Amino acid sequence: MGPSCQPERARHDVAGRRARRVAWTIAHAGLPWSVMSTLTSAPAERLPHPLVVRTVALDLAGAPSSDATDGTLPEADPTDLLDLLPAPGAETADGAAPLAWVRRGDGLVGWGEVLRFEVGGPGRFADAERAWHELLAHAVVRDEVQVPGTGPVAFGSFAFDERSAAGGVVVVPRVVVGRRGGRAWLTTMTVGAALGPVPDLDELAGVRVPPASPGAVTYTDGAVTADGWRDVVAAGIAAVRDGEVDKVVLARDVEARTEHPLDARWALQRLAHGYPSCWTFSVDGMLGATPELLVRSEKGLVTSRVLAGTIRRTGDDAADLARAAILAHSSKDLEEHEYAVRSVAHALEPFCSSTNVPDVPFVLHLPNVLHLASDVTGVLGGEAHAHPSSLALAAALHPTAAVCGTPTQAAATLIRRIEGMDRARYAGPVGWFGADGDGEWGIALRSAQTSPDNPHRVRLFAGCGIVAASDPAAELAESEAKLVPMRTAISSD
Repeated sequence: MGPSCQPERARHDVAGRRARRVAWTIAHAGLPWSVMSTLTSAPAERLPHPLVVRTVALDLAGAPSSDATDGTLPEADPTDLLDLLPAPGAETADGAAPLAWVRRGDGLVGWGEVLRFEVGGPGRFADAERAWHELLAHAVVRDEVQVPGTGPVAFGSFAFDERSAAGGVVVVPRVVVGRRGGRAWLTTMTVGAALGPVPDLDELAGVRVPPASPGAVTYTDGAVTADGWRDVVAAGIAAVRDGEVDKVVLARDVEARTEHPLDARWALQRLAHGYPSCWTFSVDGMLGATPELLVRSEKGLVTSRVLAGTIRRTGDDAADLARAAILAHSSKDLEEHEYAVRSVAHALEPFCSSTNVPDVPFVLHLPNVLHLASDVTGVLGGEAHAHPSSLALAAALHPTAAVCGTPTQAAATLIRRIEGMDRARYAGPVGWFGADGDGEWGIALRSAQTSPDNPHRVRLFAGCGIVAASDPAAELAESEAKLVPMRTAISSD
C-alpha cells in the first residue's frame, strides 16, 4: 500500500487549515482497507519545492558540561528538551502532536509538521522508507554539526498488526532540537527553493507555557474487562499446553478520561523524570516510556535490548533484591526470556557479519517492576552487502517474541483469535531515523494513545508473556503493574 503525504501549511489559522483538508483515498488491491491521505492538492503538486534542511549548533541551557575532571559527563535533566515543546494549540505547534525520543537527557524533540506519510498493510515499513528516500532525493541539506540525529530526521510509529487500521505514520517535523553527549543542535525543515537565515530557537519555540494538570482521572474497562482478561489468559495457557504455540503475549487496554484536556507534555515530563533509564517517546499521539529498544543502528553497529520475564517491586529495597534473585532463577521467566532473545538473534543474523548474545540475562530495575534483560549486539555485513536502514531492521525484528510469541505466525494468529481488541500502535515500532538510515526504534510499551477527537480520552495498554506455567491471576496483577507508569504520568498528584 502506497504512502500518502501532507504538505506544510501556513503557520497561522491552524484550525482553519485543518478544516480545509481534502480527504483522498488510495485503494490497494488485495487489502480490506485503504490508506486515508490528507492533501490540499493533487499528488503531483503536493511538493512543489524540495525539502530544505538546516542544522546549527545550539548552546542549550541545561546541557551537560564537558568540564568534569574525571572524564565523565554529568547527566542532563531530560525535561530540558521536553520543556521546549510548545503547548497544545500554540501557533508554533502547527496543530500537530509533540514529537519526542529522550533518554537520560539526550535525544530529540520536534514540533510542527512539514509533511507526513501514512501507510498500512504488510508493506507499511517498506512504503514508509520508500517515501522517505524519495523526499530526500532532492533535499537541500546544510548540516553544521554532523552527529547522529542531525540533518533530516523523521519520527515514526507503526501498528503492531499488519491488519490494523492504525497502519503507520512517518512525520517530518518543522523543528527538531537534539542533544547528545554534551552537544546540542537545532534543525529546521521546510519546503522551499533555498536555505533561509540561521534559525533562532526562541522564535521557533515561542512563549514557554508550563504544561497544565489534567485534573481528576477516571478509569473504565477497555475492550475486555479485567475478569474477562483472566479468561483470555486461560485460553492462552491452554493453547501453549496443547502445543499450538510455545509462548504467546496477551495484552489488555484501559480507558482513561481526564477532567481537563490532557497536555501530552505533562505526561512526557513525568515519564522522563520517573523512568530515566527508559526511552520516553511521543509520535502522533502515541506516548510512553519504553524499557525495550527494538533496534539502534549507528555506523554499522546494531543493538537490541530484549526484555521478557517480570516481577513487581515491593518498594522495600531488601525485599526487591530478594525478588531480583528469585526472578533471575525462575524457570518460567527464564524460559520466556530465552524465546524472546532467540527471536531477536535469529532476525538479526541475516544482516550481521557477527552477533553477540549474552549467555545469561541481567535484572533491569525499574521503579515499578524488575525485568530480565539482555542486550543483543551485532555488526552489519561487510562492504559487499548494502547496510539496511534502522527501519528495515525494525521491520525484520517486528514482532519479537517479547510482544507476540513463538512461533511468530502461530502466536499472531492466536492473538487475533482470543485477545479481543485491536492493539493499534501499542507494541509496534516507534522511534526515529535520519537521512543515512541510522536511527533508534523502540517497542511502544508502557504507553498510551491519545485521541485526536477527544483530548480528555486516553487509552492505556499493558501485556504479559504467557507460557505453560503462567497463572491468570498473576498475569492480571503483572499487567496492573505495567499500567502504573502511564497511570502515574497522567495523574494530577
